Amino acid sequence: MRIGIYPGSFDPLTYGHLDIIERARTLGDKLIVAVAKNSAKKALFAVDERIDIITNCCKDINNNLDVVSFNGLLVDFCKENDISFIVRGIRSVTDFEYEKSMASINRRLAPKIETIFLMARDENYFISSNLVREIAGYHGDISSLVPQFVVKKIQEKISSAE
Repeated sequence: MRIGIYPGSFDPLTYGHLDIIERARTLGDKLIVAVAKNSAKKALFAVDERIDIITNCCKDINNNLDVVSFNGLLVDFCKENDISFIVRGIRSVTDFEYEKSMASINRRLAPKIETIFLMARDENYFISSNLVREIAGYHGDISSLVPQFVVKKIQEKISSAE
């Protein structure tokens, strides 16, 4: 069984993430969307909330999809779970430079685990979770950037913080 993993913070989940998930799940027998626990970042949503959001937004494609969280080195998680490949979305040259370095380090630590880069579609290349959070913080319209379920969750989160 070829298992892939698409790791990230997904804070919040965007249409760009969903596009990568949809395309990546066809590359193997199973795709794990793995929410990284990173206490160094100030997150809008808790890890459990992000898992719930991803699960809800992917409910129609969950036949070969698992959503989990992980802590620590990605390659260690991959080894423990017999993961064959890591999927990374690329939006820009800057993303590529960073992801290329990460892929090289991961290959050094786990030579049998391959990294696959998927280019963002033209309609999604400019979308980032940081921009979505910033626009939402100013009560801007994010409905073309994230699913309606995510819009609602972000609005609830911002309203409760005000």
